[in-house]
Amino acid sequence: MPAALPSPANPESVFTYAAPTLAFGKGAVADIAWHLRAARRVLVVTDPGVAATGAAQRVVDVLAHCSVTVWTDTEVEPTDESLRRIGDSVRRMGRVDAFVAVGGGSSIDTAKAANLLSTNPGDLLDYVNAPIGGGAAPQQPLKPLIAVPTTTGTGSESTTICVLDVLDKHVKTGISHPRLRPTVAVVDPDLVMTQPRMVTACAGMDIVCHALESFTARPYDSFEAKAPAQRVPYCGANPISDTWALTALRLVADAFVPAVVTGDPEAMATMALAATVAGLGFGNAGVHVPHANAYPIAGQVRDYRPADYPAGKALVPHGMAVSLTAPAAFRALAPADPGRQQQAARILGAEDLPTALRNLMDAVGMPSGLAEVGVLEPDIPELVEGTLAQQRLLALAPMSLDPDDLARIFRESL
Repeated sequence: MPAALPSPANPESVFTYAAPTLAFGKGAVADIAWHLRAARRVLVVTDPGVAATGAAQRVVDVLAHCSVTVWTDTEVEPTDESLRRIGDSVRRMGRVDAFVAVGGGSSIDTAKAANLLSTNPGDLLDYVNAPIGGGAAPQQPLKPLIAVPTTTGTGSESTTICVLDVLDKHVKTGISHPRLRPTVAVVDPDLVMTQPRMVTACAGMDIVCHALESFTARPYDSFEAKAPAQRVPYCGANPISDTWALTALRLVADAFVPAVVTGDPEAMATMALAATVAGLGFGNAGVHVPHANAYPIAGQVRDYRPADYPAGKALVPHGMAVSLTAPAAFRALAPADPGRQQQAARILGAEDLPTALRNLMDAVGMPSGLAEVGVLEPDIPELVEGTLAQQRLLALAPMSLDPDDLARIFRESL
């Protein structure tokens, strides 16, 4: 069973907090011109689906003072190949004064990688979190990046994280550094109204798990004290991140199901706010076991094709992958702080967290378990191995889990 964490000999007494400048509200997209008033060459990063809605063109239209290039070759669930492709392209372009990402987490993370690779030397894997990559920190400053989300879930507009699939390792992982955090988050609810139902459901489960994982993460003062230069963006649960997490849960409790079932515009706008609020929390506290489990689930997909995502591409959307082991993970971790779990569960309308999660998942049409997305019991050892590679996330779990604990969580989630 999961074990209690050891007490540090020299407990940390400092937590850190950082966030982008935020412009939220209907019509906020017009603010982009002011934030980029000094820029002359801008790259707008989006994907074909978002471009078809006209959202990217709205951004281009407000940048009349700039020379704008639009990149639409973004993959849903970016890969190391797709990120190298944009990185190489931007390096060939020469001068780019600023980046604007228009889309979901895939577009925002693609823009983060393009910004990193065009301002710093080396290969993408040099910067990917260890042990999968080299874990190097960028040595040169990055260009301004404005994130304009058109989905209601990832919170990437608030965070220091770029998530990607490493294809030859069949695993999802990330790059994490404070310099990757967008300079400005422009959240305009008008841009999320065309989001399809299943995208709203998956993105919403990502919000829920962001809030729950940051609220239940290992507390910042349970770590050994660090010098300022050694402190990382994910510092553990703290009073400020707790406030954002609980606020996000309250917003989700009212708006999530109506947003999915009816597409109610007010509920959709509330979910856009919830996504950003949750990002302001987990972007500092961090996430843990459900997200660590999700990376190998998504990386090892065979032929699952969810509704409302690009036809022909097998994938388990990120928010779906995170949610599928969340009930079992929180059940295993409940002894760490049952009061916190109960507090969160009551906000979501249940007495315990696994029940609250399962109720939400059923209401918005998530799969019944891992088997429904093609995971078989013989896959569990490989999934455990993939999860153990996510040490940056597992370090934030409120209890210590060994491979048998993780295997049990996967097995209970089938």
